[in-house]
Amino acid sequence: MAEKVTLLKTWSSPFGLRIVWALKLKGIQYDSIDEDLSNKSPLLVQCNPVYKKIPVLIHNGKSISESLVILEYIEDTWNHNPLLPQDPYHKATARFWVKFGDDKVLPSIWSAFLKQGKEQEDAIDEAIENLKLLEEQLKGKKFFGGEKIGLADLGLGMLANLVPVFEEIIGMKIIDEERFPSLLSWMHEFSQVAIIKESWPPHDKLIVKFQVLRDRHLAK
Repeated sequence: MAEKVTLLKTWSSPFGLRIVWALKLKGIQYDSIDEDLSNKSPLLVQCNPVYKKIPVLIHNGKSISESLVILEYIEDTWNHNPLLPQDPYHKATARFWVKFGDDKVLPSIWSAFLKQGKEQEDAIDEAIENLKLLEEQLKGKKFFGGEKIGLADLGLGMLANLVPVFEEIIGMKIIDEERFPSLLSWMHEFSQVAIIKESWPPHDKLIVKFQVLRDRHLAK
């Protein structure tokens, strides 16, 4: 029986984009449904009743939520084109940096994007300290795992997508050549991989969307 794979996402969500990349790298055929989060579908609420958020992967009628959990599920279900190394230590290391990205890097960059004045300066300082740790991990490597895209790259790949958008909106450079040459090189290499590049949301649309989000936040 043919497998049925469906992904619930939104066009702009970097968390849904992780799953798109993973499925494409694995060569998994899937259907994609873009959700309107202001009017969530009954399917989304049914498949993720706890958080009612995207992304959700539905595989043969069974639903899996939360992007990092979905990535692990994809890796465990389809063994070809592995996203994780075989060595237990290197596997654990990849998982560590993905979690560090979600727990530390992304929140600090998001905070820098939404703040103004002294609060923004403090958030940028925190983001830079976190990014320095990623810079160290990338020295001498093309991708986080070496020569091919792996789980850590997918988890942190939104940096290549969203940071330039945030920098353009706030008129301030966060990841520059002087401090982060390895990170910038990785962002370029990652974004030029065909499977990644063809999935990028349009830059101009992202600018409009996140400008509106920032304006609404600052108006509160």
